[in-house]
Parts: sequence; C-alpha cells; structure tokens
Amino acid sequence: MQLTHWKLDVDADNLAWLWFDRADSATNTFSTEALLELRKMCEHLRSMAPKGLAILSAKENGFAAGADIDEFTRLKDAEEAQRFLVLGNEVFDQVEALPFPTLAMIHGFCMGGGTELALACKYRIADDGPKTKMALPEVMIGIVPGWGGAKRMPRLIGAAAALDLMLTGRGVDGRKAKKLGLVDAVTPKRHFPNAVRQFLLAPPSVHKPAFMAAVTDWPGVRNLVAKMSLKEVAKKARRDHYPAPYAIVELWRDFGGDVRNVPREHPASMQSLFKHPTTANLIRLFKLQDRLKALGKSDLPPIRHLHVIGAGAMGGDIAAWASLRGVTVTLQDLAPERIAPAIKRAHELYTKRLKLPHLIQAAMDRLIPDVAGSGVAKADLIIEAIVENAEVKKKLFAQVEPKMKAGAILASNTSSIPLQELFDALKRPERLVGLHFFNPVAQMMLVEIVESPRTPQHVMLAGQAFAKQIDKLPLPCKSAPGFLVNRVLTPYLNEAMLMVDEGIPPETIDAAAKDFGMPMGPIELADMVGLDVGWAVGQELAKPGAIVPKKLKALVDGKRFGKKSGEGFYKWVNGKPVKSSPGPGSVDLKALADRMVLPMLNEAVACVREKIVADADLCDAGIVFGTGFAPHRGGPIQYIRQRGKPELLAILEELRKHHGERFTADAGWQLI
Repeated sequence: MQLTHWKLDVDADNLAWLWFDRADSATNTFSTEALLELRKMCEHLRSMAPKGLAILSAKENGFAAGADIDEFTRLKDAEEAQRFLVLGNEVFDQVEALPFPTLAMIHGFCMGGGTELALACKYRIADDGPKTKMALPEVMIGIVPGWGGAKRMPRLIGAAAALDLMLTGRGVDGRKAKKLGLVDAVTPKRHFPNAVRQFLLAPPSVHKPAFMAAVTDWPGVRNLVAKMSLKEVAKKARRDHYPAPYAIVELWRDFGGDVRNVPREHPASMQSLFKHPTTANLIRLFKLQDRLKALGKSDLPPIRHLHVIGAGAMGGDIAAWASLRGVTVTLQDLAPERIAPAIKRAHELYTKRLKLPHLIQAAMDRLIPDVAGSGVAKADLIIEAIVENAEVKKKLFAQVEPKMKAGAILASNTSSIPLQELFDALKRPERLVGLHFFNPVAQMMLVEIVESPRTPQHVMLAGQAFAKQIDKLPLPCKSAPGFLVNRVLTPYLNEAMLMVDEGIPPETIDAAAKDFGMPMGPIELADMVGLDVGWAVGQELAKPGAIVPKKLKALVDGKRFGKKSGEGFYKWVNGKPVKSSPGPGSVDLKALADRMVLPMLNEAVACVREKIVADADLCDAGIVFGTGFAPHRGGPIQYIRQRGKPELLAILEELRKHHGERFTADAGWQLI
C-alpha cells in the first residue's frame, strides 16, 4: 500500500507499528489526505488482523498537533468545515472499532486531534518527560473538540474532569494524565518498545473511571454537572463574546459529545461557531502567534549564560523565568537582601511549574545571586532591568560595557525610553538591543525586541532567538518612545484616570472595560503594574499640552503605588483589590468603553502608519499578547475593520468636541 504520511511495520510477534510522519512538515497535523490514508490503513489492518497495533509519531517534537490549521482556515464555508469534522469522526471511529488491542504511544505535544486519536485507542502510554502535554485546546480558537474528544474523554475520566480540560484548553503532562486516567502508564520514551510489547502481548483490563468520576457522566446527573459548568463559564466569559465554551457543555450534555448529532441551527453546531466573528478572530490570532514564533527561528547558538542587573519585580522574574527554561543566570543587585525576595519568588514558581524536587533544585542551582557582578564577564547576554531613568541606566552601562566579553549583547528592559537616548554612555552602541518583558513575566507571552538605528540585524535576530529559546513570543519594534505596547496602552490608561478625576468610580470604569472584553479593568491594571511605573512611562510619552491625571499624581506623591505598596486607586488585601459595587446598571458602559478604547485604537493606527512594527497584523498581535486586549475582537486594527471606520471616526470626532484635541484622529486612519 502506497502511503505518504504513515508507515507500517509488522514485527515477528505479529504486532503492527504504525508511524505517523506527516510529509513535508516538521510537525504531525491531520490534513484530509492524512485522515483518508489512516482510513485505508484501518481497512488494511482489519484484513491482516495483527495481534495488536501501536500508533507512534516519527517526529521528535511530538505525537500530533491536531488538525492542519492552514487547511481548516482555507475551508470555504461551514459546510466544508462540517465535512472535515465528519471525516475525522468516521476515521477515529474506525480506529476505535479495530478488533484487536490498540495503543497510542505519546511523547511531546499531543493536542486536539492528536489527543482524540489517542482516545480512540484502547490504551495510551505517555513519555514522562516535561515536554509531554496532552490537551483538547479547541476552545482557544473558538470551536469545540470535533473528532470525538467530547464523547470519549468524559467516558474515560468522568465528565467533571473532562469538562475542566475542554473548557480551559489546559494541557497536562504524563504524570497528571496518569493521575486523571487519561493514560494507562507513564514511562521514559526510550522504554517505548518494551512498553508496547508488554501492553499488546498481554493486554491489561481497559481503564474505567472511579465511581465518583463516572457518575458525573451518567444521563441523570448530566444536567446538574452542565448547570454547574455553565455557571462557572459565565463568570469568565459572555456567550456573545465567547460562544465555544457554552457550545462544549451543550455538545456533551445534549448530543453525547458528537458534532454529527447537532442540528445546524443550534448554537453548538459547527455551522453556528464557524460563522461567529470570534472564531475567525481567534484562529487569526493563533496563526499570528505562529508567525511570532517563526520570528525567533535562528541558526545562532543559544544563550548559555544570562546576567540580569536589577532583582526587582521585573529583573528578578526575568532571571527566574530564564533559569526555569534551562539558562544559567547570574542575578545582580546592590545587596543580598535585595536579591533574596527574587530567589523566594523563583522557588515558588519552580515548585508550581516543575513539581518534582530534582527539577526544582536544578532550576534553583541555575539561578545564582551575584552582588559583585562577576557574571558580566562570562555572560552571552546582559539584561539591565533597573529604574526607568535614562541617566541612571547610562551610568550603569558605562560601568558594565568594559567588562563584557567579545560578542556579548547588552539589552535594556526599558519600557519606554528610546535606545538612542542611551547611546552616549556606550563605546559600541551597536551591541545594544531592547528586550522589553511584561509583568507578570511568567504569564505574559510577549517580549518586544527593540531595534535602535544602530542595532545590526544579527543582534536583532539574537534577541528574537533568545525570546523563543525561553518560550516567549518575540515582536520586533522600532525604537521610539513607548515602542508599541506601552505607547498604545498609555492613552487608554490615561483616559481611564481622567475619568476618575471627573468623579466616575474606578469600579464602574473597570466594569466598562471588562464589558468590552478586557481581561482586567484599566484602573486595576495600573495598580497591579505599579503607579510609579505608570507615572514614569506617562512622563516619557506625554505629548505637549497633555492633561495630567490629578488623582494619579496625588497617589504617586503619597507613595501609594498600588498592589506593591498595599494601596493605590484600590486598597489591596492578600494580593487582591478591594472593590465596591460598580453601582446601578443605568450607566452606559459601552460609551465609557468607547471613550477609553478609542485613544488606544488611534495610537495603534499611528504606530502602523509610522512602521513601529512591520504591519497591522503584528500590531494586533503585539497588543493582544502584550496587553490582553479583548482577544475575541482580534486586536485594535481588526476591531476597527470589523466595527467599521465611519462609526468609530464619528465617535472620535464627538469625543474631540467634548474632551479636547487628544481625540483628534490620526492621519493613519486613511490607510487602514
């Protein structure tokens, strides 16, 4: 049988070994052609009747990443999408129906359709390495698990646990998967051949969930579990913003988890989801994320030794994250007691992420306190993360540059200062690049890679490659005040604070932003980042005649900086803001949101016009991944296109008449 994407071997014990090796791709994904070949293979295997079948990946990086997203996005309409789903279901049903033991051997990533293929097998074994991840992440792109995952996973591990995974898109490693019952065994990948023979030559009993887990999938209990799940979903997402999580619960509750059973007019149908703008926007962002990852691809050697200067909230957490990702890091500050809190936070991060004592200890061993700054001379990359003040930074650079080894790169984590303002402290400014991380470092994916007029291409590529090396998304930006993200974010935050000065309660302002779809309101965000940081950035980016928010100035003058000092616009208790009720529902939240968001859109348009980033798509990617801008709206430029320029420009003009020239439309609107 001639196959392009699959390879079959049969050994002396009459065990079949089926290798998935998607042609012309570094990653296994399911195209129509790959699914049709698997269907043929199932028919062939049924006729030859081996003693058992093991399905494995020939790719080093993982088992399978799910459906081919490029093919999926090329589907012309919902009818084509439904046919693609039906095909995947039929093929995986054939895998499930094979009359001999079947075993999925999982290593690396096993996402979406990869997990659904594994669930169609009678047994699953996972590699115990840290890179193994199983997930049904379809909710992240606005759709539902469409190839049987929503029916097989609840049967295997119980509905409550399955819904948790499907509604969050969260991945689990091999050990967690074993604990859940998602896999039958965990073993190092080098032991896969022995594990295959052990399972297929003497098949154990098939896993069944514990009684309390199984009950949650019983027909009589489904309505209660679904009701509780929908209540939790509603706390996090509105149905009109994010229909997919609601569809997942309804698909399981009402249609047995099988998309083929859903009437086309039902909100949980692929037809309904496919035409919803959120789905298109989330898929677009998924592809933009891949584009950012590709910007970090390089043949340059990885960074082996990183030296971070400044052990505060940003510097300490950058150092901790890099160490978590395998880099040796020296962390410098003026005294041991300044470094100690960063080491403590690092240990908390490693305990949460790594769990196993030997991995936690290895990460801690890579993070080395360095008051004397000895690491500068050995480091491949030095990141400065000190106070946001150009003169202080220049003084530090003058001290550090003579100690750097040949070929080392100097980076600043400045959030707003153009790199060219730091040149006169350096003999070789061409070694300087901006690496602007976002707070909290462990959660925010984006890193702005800032290019000065003197930064050569190989230094930019090295910065981008380092971001990818530590699993961040690199966004190349031109060096101009605020770069992209802070420049676009600042007018939004500033307008929110001016609204506070007018007497609008912070809780109402935050409620309006969340109603728009922001993950957090601007006042809470400002408190969390630090009002002193916001003040410094605002001063750097202030335009002539800009109005200074009075309440913000009073808080900064009183050293009430927000979360880190325990009080800002809100009082903070146990890391959370204490908020009053936003008040009665008579306030026009949409109008408040427009007033805050339009300055943001206007600045994004200006950044595209000035080529701060290469194009409008990268602007959208930067703002979504760097600020959390309502993902279902696709980014500021996409939102302009979908809502319509005429409507937004008319609102902008009305705001200009009422509130002043800061609402004047940028010339770049004509280019969008």
